[in-house]
Amino acid sequence: MSKSIKLSNELVSDATAYAKIQHRTPPKQIEHWARIGKIAEENPNLTMGFVNDILVSQMEAERGEVSEYQFG
Repeated sequence: MSKSIKLSNELVSDATAYAKIQHRTPPKQIEHWARIGKIAEENPNLTMGFVNDILVSQMEAERGEVSEYQFG
């Protein structure tokens, strides 16, 4: 379900700039920031680098870019 949400001009402007750098649309950039914020709030002891690694790993798994780990 999609609902219209009012966002500040400053947030939209920042998202537009970062989106261009990250090759995303402004709405996708805001979704990305929201996802990071949610993970950070739910896991306050994780570093930003670890959160980023989690997101990269999820993306790789969704694309099927996984291989079985070989022990030993």
